[in-house]
Amino acid sequence: MFAFSDLRLATYCPRKLYYTRQGDREPPDEVAEVRALAFRYPELLEATDDELRSLRIDLPPAEYRQNLRRTRDRLDRFDDLCDPAGRDALLTGKEVRGIAQKVLTGPPEPALVSPGTPPKNGVWEPHAVWAVAAAKALAWEKEEPVARAFVEYPKVGVVRAVRMTGGRKAAFQRAKRTLEAIDGPPPRLRDSPKCESCEYASECGVKTRSLRSLLGL
Repeated sequence: MFAFSDLRLATYCPRKLYYTRQGDREPPDEVAEVRALAFRYPELLEATDDELRSLRIDLPPAEYRQNLRRTRDRLDRFDDLCDPAGRDALLTGKEVRGIAQKVLTGPPEPALVSPGTPPKNGVWEPHAVWAVAAAKALAWEKEEPVARAFVEYPKVGVVRAVRMTGGRKAAFQRAKRTLEAIDGPPPRLRDSPKCESCEYASECGVKTRSLRSLLGL
């Protein structure tokens, strides 16, 4: 049984997953604070500038409200995401298991809430794998196909739909193979910007770009 979070991390950096498994896997408090915003969209649309500044958002208030309005206007299931049928639901499929922050019905679609920010278009590959895993688990539970999931980025008021394309399913399969192959520390990434902010950089021993510049390498 593969955990949603393990599949996501294996796609991002297998070595980070290895270190995460050795330590405390509870997310920091700020993650819970950001995820809570995903259940307050109607309120946030009407919030004052001062109220928004007091929250864990990454944009000026006017830009944040504009993003959230665009999300509301273009997303066919915005109302359902504001009042989902299921919250923090444990989904168990044939081979994957994990928590979906929201579960919609009619049709069934899971929504996952990221504490980060999205790329300019679509979602990051680890989040696409995360979404495929949740969709597969929900499909197994409901005994019907799930063609789409959502990844929410409440820090910036953006929600992205993730369709179950062949490319995303292939990335999910690669993540499974990566997990199956881990029996010790995987190789370090090389010249990756991911290492700059990684909390395991010193333990890992990877030479980040900033460290290399200090050393004159």
